[in-house]
Amino acid sequence: MPNEDAEEKWNKIYTAKEIPEHIEAKAANVLQDHADLLPTSGIALDLACGLGGNAIFLAQQGLKTHAWDISQAAIEKLLSYCRGYCQSHGNGETISLTPEVRDVEAYPPEINTFDVICVSYYLQRALSKDIMEALKPNGLLFYQTFVEEKVSDSGPSNPKYRLQPNELLSLFSPLHVLAYQEYGIVGNVKKGLRDVAILVAQKR
Repeated sequence: MPNEDAEEKWNKIYTAKEIPEHIEAKAANVLQDHADLLPTSGIALDLACGLGGNAIFLAQQGLKTHAWDISQAAIEKLLSYCRGYCQSHGNGETISLTPEVRDVEAYPPEINTFDVICVSYYLQRALSKDIMEALKPNGLLFYQTFVEEKVSDSGPSNPKYRLQPNELLSLFSPLHVLAYQEYGIVGNVKKGLRDVAILVAQKR
């Protein structure tokens, strides 16, 4: 059943946030750093999209993109951005982006639906199987979220929402790994992408 507490929580958070002027710059590192792995066409999903930085990035790569989030406030701001984008690109340049209010825990994606799924800063372990099943054959998963071994105060304080070492690999072990990064606290912690693990994997 719908998670009303989560919906209320995130509505409050996103109501207080202003959508960035250049939201596309807010796409997760896992997408920006591995954009050359994206297909040139297909259907993509930004799951638990928030303000939609990943979704906009995917749509700008030519993918028919769906963006789902439990927060009505976040989706309304993303819809507003989409309307503004179409108005400001009257020269025929358009993007295919469909935002939707959706509780993904109650209504996960359907089987064999997407060529690309992106998840960033959202961890619901029970959805791992649904996410993998929702990928089409040869579909790609781009995943980035917080790890337990942190070097800053960013991210959730509740360890339930932080990954254990190599846990992301374990959660999606049936997939073929194309890229993985989890620096943790090794070496010079002032350099490199810290506090998170990133995974790019393919369903074969």
